[in-house]
Amino acid sequence: MKIFVLTGAGVSAESGLGTFRDKDGVWTQYDLNEVATPEGFARNPALVRAFYNARRENLAGAVANAAHDALARLEAGLAARGGALFLCTQNVDDLHERAGSQRVIHMHGELAVSRCHACQATWPDTAPLTAEIVCEACGREGAARPHIVWFGEIPLYMEEIEDALSEADLFVSIGTSGSVYPAAGFVEMARAMGVPTCEINLEPSANAYVFDEKLYGPASETVPAWVERVLTQG
Repeated sequence: MKIFVLTGAGVSAESGLGTFRDKDGVWTQYDLNEVATPEGFARNPALVRAFYNARRENLAGAVANAAHDALARLEAGLAARGGALFLCTQNVDDLHERAGSQRVIHMHGELAVSRCHACQATWPDTAPLTAEIVCEACGREGAARPHIVWFGEIPLYMEEIEDALSEADLFVSIGTSGSVYPAAGFVEMARAMGVPTCEINLEPSANAYVFDEKLYGPASETVPAWVERVLTQG
């Protein structure tokens, strides 16, 4: 069995990492045009770096929760039976990896990675971003930015994601708002190919009506229960 799982901010909320589009989410507190666009970075790189430095600091103290742990078990359990889990996340945190997931597709980039805005080189980095950082690849100073897909930029690994959707036996969306494209459109792509779909969320998403099965409640409870069911049914 091949399962495609898409995760969003809701899977990490119980680890103390804020969601984005809820009433108290990150985008209600900040102007996304100023901190999450190439234009914002061009206008005020210090503000953008400060925003992401604070998020790196927040991530450093976060711990993977039961939902992350369950998905790592699912990956191992499916592999042991000749199946596979394609774990695609909209999250930029590394909690899936900390829980033991071996292969995670970060379509929106990674907070613990920096990128040169000039040459696009990337490197692992959890230290504060500063204007004094020099890119080892091109020698440019002042171009270091978080390796995050900002609004107006194209998500990563889209070809690989579409291939995995076409091969899936089940599509599952966990902790997503259902309002951020292209990820919000994955469920319709899956349905168009005849792939069964399931939403696991704290509450119905913006596109909940599209899903075949719906499971609601805290991710730390609903995801482990669902994983146990999948592995038990085999």
